[in-house]
Amino acid sequence: MKWTRREWIACVAAMGACRRPPEETTRTALALEDFEPRSMLTVPETSVERAMFPAIDIHTHVTWSAVPLGPDLGDDTPFGERVDFLGEPEELLSVMNRKNVDVMVNLTGGVGDGLEATLERFDRAHPGRFLSFTEPSWNAIERDDFPQFQAEQIEKAHELGARGLKLTKILGLYLRENVTTGPLLSVDDSRFDPMWETAGGLGLPVAIHVADPDAFFLPTDRNNERYEELSNHPDWSFYGQDFPTKEAILEARNRVFERHPGTQFISLHVGNRSEDLDYVSACLDRYPNMHVELGARIGELGRQPRRAKRFFEEYQDRILFGTDAIPPPLGNETPQQIFSDELYEIYYRFLETEDEYFDYAPAPVPPQGRWRIHGLGLDESVLKKVYRDNAARLLGIT
Repeated sequence: MKWTRREWIACVAAMGACRRPPEETTRTALALEDFEPRSMLTVPETSVERAMFPAIDIHTHVTWSAVPLGPDLGDDTPFGERVDFLGEPEELLSVMNRKNVDVMVNLTGGVGDGLEATLERFDRAHPGRFLSFTEPSWNAIERDDFPQFQAEQIEKAHELGARGLKLTKILGLYLRENVTTGPLLSVDDSRFDPMWETAGGLGLPVAIHVADPDAFFLPTDRNNERYEELSNHPDWSFYGQDFPTKEAILEARNRVFERHPGTQFISLHVGNRSEDLDYVSACLDRYPNMHVELGARIGELGRQPRRAKRFFEEYQDRILFGTDAIPPPLGNETPQQIFSDELYEIYYRFLETEDEYFDYAPAPVPPQGRWRIHGLGLDESVLKKVYRDNAARLLGIT
């Protein structure tokens, strides 16, 4: 007898209905923090132990201002006069030599006596290998003569040997009219104009970080892709209270770029908007004195590899290599920042290879979000600019 297709399907369905149901199994609950999935993909894994060109890491922290930061900013000591040393220079140089890092730029070098101690321990002891930036004296914001005072501080720092100025997100998210009380101060407050102008006049690039990932400005709920990270660090959330929106902070920053065209700005963490490269591109097009670096953001760039590669190719003269590396003694660094051989190897693999689906930070679990990244496989001509040439031009390194 010849069966029709419909009869055959009906027969199979009837046979399935008569089969004994599978034995029920016990489902074990698993906490999200204990979930460490291992990829089943079989893909190439390239080891890149040294950068293709001698690198300048434009974004590291080998010292840290000892005055409390953020909500605990208030202190009798001028901000940055005391610094903590993070790691021994010889230990840092050992990793640098293995990984082909020619220069480490220490952004948080402090001010006054703190800056002097930093320069003596790193920059002067190892000429050409460490370059340190100074920082604003935030605790002096209540002084009537703050604009002039801050400009003079930058001039003194330059005379000591500072190679740039670093702005952390204290400005925009924490600094208030009376340091820790009163309304928040805007990034484009006119009191800071002499600071920007002085840095530009002295040829000091300004490394500026005014905001965090977009998810940090949203509710920490089931739709937030950084839910796990923000749950572990609730103080990283800038949603609600009297925090400005991220858009307002970036608009204020952009007004600073526009008002001070003679000052070169390094907008850290891919312009503080690595999730939206179209936005960053528009800013780069509009502000020729703006540059960006990669520190702690390859996790964002690597999950949009085709768009990111176009971004690197189009703005190859304005992108700088940086890691946001911090030696472990600080105690609050996240895995994507811990200074190590492995950290640099991940960055090199991301920039130089076309490997697929690998961790953007040391194991066991990527810290920013549960995704993996893909390499860009940049051309050598682009790599040379990103690794070294662009930073060398801004820093005056021949």
